[in-house]
Amino acid sequence: MTLTEQLMQTLAADESEMLAIRRHLHAHPEISFHEKQTAAYIKQYYAALNVPVTPCGEGYGMYVDIQGGQPEPTLALRADFDALAIQEDNDLSFKSQNPGVMHACGHDAHTAYLLVLAKELIKIKAKLAGTIRIIHQPAEEVSPGGAKGMVAAGVLEGVDNVLGVHVMSSMPTGLIGYHTGATQTGRANFTDTIIGKGGHASMPHLSNDAIVAGSYLVTALQTIVSRRVDPFDTASVTIGSFDGAGSFNAIKQDVVLKGDVRMMKETTRKTIRQQIVTMNQGLETMFGVKTKLDYDDNYPVLMNDATLTENAMAAIKAANIPEIKAIKDTGVQDPSEDFAYFAQKVPSSFFYIGCQLPDGSNHPHHSPDFMMDEDAILIAAKAVGAAALGYLQSESTTR
Repeated sequence: MTLTEQLMQTLAADESEMLAIRRHLHAHPEISFHEKQTAAYIKQYYAALNVPVTPCGEGYGMYVDIQGGQPEPTLALRADFDALAIQEDNDLSFKSQNPGVMHACGHDAHTAYLLVLAKELIKIKAKLAGTIRIIHQPAEEVSPGGAKGMVAAGVLEGVDNVLGVHVMSSMPTGLIGYHTGATQTGRANFTDTIIGKGGHASMPHLSNDAIVAGSYLVTALQTIVSRRVDPFDTASVTIGSFDGAGSFNAIKQDVVLKGDVRMMKETTRKTIRQQIVTMNQGLETMFGVKTKLDYDDNYPVLMNDATLTENAMAAIKAANIPEIKAIKDTGVQDPSEDFAYFAQKVPSSFFYIGCQLPDGSNHPHHSPDFMMDEDAILIAAKAVGAAALGYLQSESTTR
């Protein structure tokens, strides 16, 4: 029996443990940079294995090193563990017990698979042709992202490459999706405050209506993508919040807009930001208002290393995992991921584990009714495990 076959067998036997971990975390979610109990749970898991844990970065990040029979190469495996500020709308036995907070993106599943995979890798560490670093990362969901702080704190020192996965409710269970090159969008957020002069609705000439100016800006912003971005490029500018609540007979003195920007090229990021700055300047001239723009350029475009990704897919395919029905290039993905910070530092690969419910129903990420096929957890463990062992074997022979 090969080492990969042995790992696949032990992981299959651990499926119930993965489900128990996922359901515990799902019932006790915590939002970004507040994951104290979740971090304690992860640490306790490794303490039971008598394995030291190294805290890293801002918040509650940590990593575990599994040193094999030879120290190099070093491959990192990353899973995030934060939840979202969303009230769960599911009737589950393990439904969130924390009001207004739920695991609506599958990070509980990520942590569950990686904990159990780490346990099994620890058991066979003497046979590993290299070192595996297990990274448990907080705060993926909010800027600046937990990955950025962990990278700054040195989590990738001595690491040659990083692998990460995300469960995807938009993909059928049994599918492994991947892409090379630019794979997920970069992101920016901004808050734009427009200040005019309030007054009585019957005397608009004595006021300066911030709602009118803000409404004009919302419309003008849509021309950035249609008239300033190459049609063959990908970008979006979205105003997700327009806070102008007031009285029916009062002219608003100020309004606050909150926006989201996505792009697939860092050069496009610069273009969009400059256009938003220019439009604010024009708004001040045109309407006589003042503007205050708070712009946050955060997650980079996620770049998947082609060789690492293709080798990972080859290793997964060679493992003949029965639960995996297809492995295919699923193209670029719209959401952003702070895994991109790892990929900026060392060649990395981020791929996808289909988790759509068997009936094909729609339960999208970040929705109050997000649900996943829990069969995907074992698939994630096996796929990443096979990719990791394949990597260590291939890399050790080339060194």
